[in-house]
Amino acid sequence: MRVVVPFGGRSPKTRLASFFDADERRDFAISMLRDVLDAIVDAGGDPTVVADAPVEVEAPVTVDDRPLSAVVEDELGSDDPVAVVMADLALATPAALTRLFETDGDVVAVPGLGGGTNALVVRQPEFSVDYHGASILDHRRIARDAGLSFVELDSMRLAIDVDEPTDIVEVLLHGAGRSRAWLSDAGVTLECGSGRVEAVRRRR
Repeated sequence: MRVVVPFGGRSPKTRLASFFDADERRDFAISMLRDVLDAIVDAGGDPTVVADAPVEVEAPVTVDDRPLSAVVEDELGSDDPVAVVMADLALATPAALTRLFETDGDVVAVPGLGGGTNALVVRQPEFSVDYHGASILDHRRIARDAGLSFVELDSMRLAIDVDEPTDIVEVLLHGAGRSRAWLSDAGVTLECGSGRVEAVRRRR
């Protein structure tokens, strides 16, 4: 299956500024992107990265600095199925993506925590995307208005996109790829107190 992976490489992960400087955030974002690409390939997908700035990875890259919805919209519209998988799903595994690719439905969506849409499979060209705000609500409506079946896939590994410091905890707890290794090398560890587990950085 053809898989589009949008990547914002120009100024990535600004909400992690309390942990990392700009160069570190870009390095971490690329580590997550590479983990996602590995999982897609191992699941039998054929990934293409669509980025707002050049990035060197082991997949074809198209540079396009338009808004996300416009970029993805141009990748849809054919009779062949197309998947869209976000680049910051650091917990993605081949098994989770295989389940996504193989689930029947005109449109299959993985809701992200907080109302986003972390992954899609689109099998009908009548569907369009809208990634603003609570996009999972918009995508339900768009599919319904077009008379298309809309299947939501419950997947912990695809529901967590790494945007906030609290998301780093999940990578340290459940990750196993480059992203987790990068965090460990950067001195980020788990701190288990009397409340919730937190990620802390010990400067070297």
